Amino acid sequence: MRADVEEEAVAAEKAAERREKNATLGDKIWRELVSWFWVILAFLVIEGTLVQARVIPSGSMIPTVLIGDHLIVSRMGYDAGIPFTDYHVPLWRNPKRQQIIVFRAPIPEQGYPDFIKRCIGLPGDTLEIKQGVVYINGVRLSEPYRNDPPNPQENHPAIHVPQGEYFMMGDNRENSNDSRYWGFVPRANIIGTPLIIYMSIDAPEDVWNPGHIGERFATYISVLFRPREVRWKRLFHTF
Repeated sequence: MRADVEEEAVAAEKAAERREKNATLGDKIWRELVSWFWVILAFLVIEGTLVQARVIPSGSMIPTVLIGDHLIVSRMGYDAGIPFTDYHVPLWRNPKRQQIIVFRAPIPEQGYPDFIKRCIGLPGDTLEIKQGVVYINGVRLSEPYRNDPPNPQENHPAIHVPQGEYFMMGDNRENSNDSRYWGFVPRANIIGTPLIIYMSIDAPEDVWNPGHIGERFATYISVLFRPREVRWKRLFHTF
């Protein structure tokens, strides 16, 4: 019985080898295309609904997130879309207070750029800034993550956060382009929240801005020869 099974296995293997030898060039090309189709489909599903890789180009979230930090951002439950297009749909999860969020900034003149900030005001909140201190519904908000002490010259009158919108601010409060200047972030603009820092490179801010592909590639090559440019202690930091 066992010998019969082994013979059948050998025969099946030889038959497969014959089919491979007899396959035409068209058959081989077709199999290759099908394989790549599934690879691309898997990438689109992962990128569009699960996680994205992002690089931080500005210092608005210092010291929590540094220029040159490379993040894995979770979209799961927040947003789903087709990569490289503007098509997306919001999902069931909503930002929590003081959670770090990646979103499309409502700045049409800049092409709705992706920002990373901290969610400070939730729908229905009354938010006020007095001498640099944030008050939510009349209660002072504790912000141990801030990069600088409150600015006594900063005062903003009380505002009501509309339903379905959020008030975002950077941890580096004195160097952050946030909701204080361009308003609330609609729920439909929320992309996700960072999970982990998988790489962090100490390089000039311009390297990480859009359009600087050559400088960015050169930076990646340089760290192979100058590993001290990598902030090793930040690797695999989770949020």
